[in-house]
Order: sequence, then C-alpha cells, then structure tokens
Amino acid sequence: MSKNRQPLERPASLLPLAHRERVDWHDHRHHQLVYPSHGVLQVSTGAGTWVVPPHRAVWLPAGVRHSHQAHGPTQLRTVNFTRDEPAFGGPTVLAVSPLLREVIIALTAADAPTAEEDQAGADGQVGAGGQVGADGRAGEDGLTVRSRRNLERVALDQLRKVEELPLHLPVPADDRLRAIAAALADDPADRRTLAEFGRAAGASERTLSRLFRLQTSMTFPQWRAQVRLHHALILLASGSSVTSVAAACGYAGPSAFIEAFRQAFGTTPGRVATRPADAPGHRPSR
Repeated sequence: MSKNRQPLERPASLLPLAHRERVDWHDHRHHQLVYPSHGVLQVSTGAGTWVVPPHRAVWLPAGVRHSHQAHGPTQLRTVNFTRDEPAFGGPTVLAVSPLLREVIIALTAADAPTAEEDQAGADGQVGAGGQVGADGRAGEDGLTVRSRRNLERVALDQLRKVEELPLHLPVPADDRLRAIAAALADDPADRRTLAEFGRAAGASERTLSRLFRLQTSMTFPQWRAQVRLHHALILLASGSSVTSVAAACGYAGPSAFIEAFRQAFGTTPGRVATRPADAPGHRPSR
C-alpha cells in the first residue's frame, strides 16, 4: 500500500521514500527543483504527470500544486529558489549534468531530517528546520550562508544550460480521450488503432486525432509512446526485468524497447532498474 507524507519545508531537503510512498498534494511560495538521485519519482500536477528517473529533475514554479509518489526505494532531493529567480514557464523536466548533480547533493546531503522530523512528515506534520542564520554561521544543514548561496548560483547557472525534455504526460479533458487513457493505463501494450478506440468510444478517428492534438499538444502515437515509457519506468523501479517490461509495454522486443528508452531518457533501462537492496538509506515500508 502507498503511504502519504507531508513535505519538510527546508531550503534544501533529502527525503528517503519507500516503494509507493507518497508526498501529499501541496504547493510552495518558492520555485523548487525536484531530483530523485535514486529510484523513480512520479510528479503530478493538475495538468498531468511526469515520471522522473535519476539523471533527470523537475522544475516546479512557485504556486504550482503538486504531489509525489516513489516507485522503488527513492531518494527525493529538493532545492528551493526565490520567486525572483529566472524560472521556466511551467513544470519542466530537465537533464541533470554531472556538475548539477553534485551541487544538488551538496546542498541536500546534510539536510536529511532528524528522526523526529522524519516521523512528523509521516504523521502529516510540516517541519521547519534547516534554516541558515543571518549572521553567516552554519545552520542545521552545516552550510554557511555564503557557501549555500555560491552553490545555488552554480545550480542556477547549470539550469540555464541544461536541456528541457518532453517527458510530460498531459491529462486530456474530453471524456472519450479519458476513456482511451484509462484503457492504456490498464494495458499499455494495447495495440488498438485510434480508429478501433474510436469505435468503442463513439467517435471518429479524425475527431479523436484532432482532440489529442488540441488537448495534449501531441499526436495519438506520441501520446501513447509517452504512456508506455512512463509505465516502463514504474515497472523497472518495481524490479521487473527489461524483457518483461518490453512485453508489458507493447514493444516488439527488448531491443526496440531499449532504443526507445535510450532516446527518451539518455540511458538504458538496465541502469534505471531498481532492486530494494540497491537503495542507500532505504527504509522498509511501515
């Protein structure tokens, strides 16, 4: 079963999540960079979902309501930025360069919650630790104001250079499209054409094709490819083999799956696959 958590409000934070553990819906006054350094994280907003493996991060602008769910034992790292910092136009998946990864880890490594705060998060309370003193001395996170600001400037510089990735899975509004989405969520390997889905949904292929472009900014084949890739990440994080994931997600074979995965995520599915013992700091589910 999934377990709901509340976020700890820190300038930067590290939160280990067990498989299927959730962070409840919330928003922030600040922009936030969300990075799963281990495991796979599903980030949801009212506009859709992103399933994010390691080496990828999500930028969440201030005020965007969102929730998280871990797939496989996951290390959730977040770094906050003030509203006056340059931001992307909306939630955006970003490539994480080696330097950006090290900066995020440095900002968050000393911010793991105490046992009391960790339990408070699990109990639905919000902590407020990790603040840094205005006098420049190190706060609870062990970083001085100057060193933290320097690292944040490096992170922002890297964010201006990294590639935005089209990994968003939009939620269509039309009931007929939602029926198709539900069918593919239940079985991503479903090979029906849009015309065949249309006969079941009571709409022509032309109408559905136009609606997919209008409501998701994707063609139906592009949208279905995203569904399959998102589902593949979740299965890999749950410990499924590459071969079984390829079959479950409708690929012609492991080679076709590996190539599609590499093009989308810049790595192979074998490097993303998670086994419980792999996760540093993993807690068993409570």
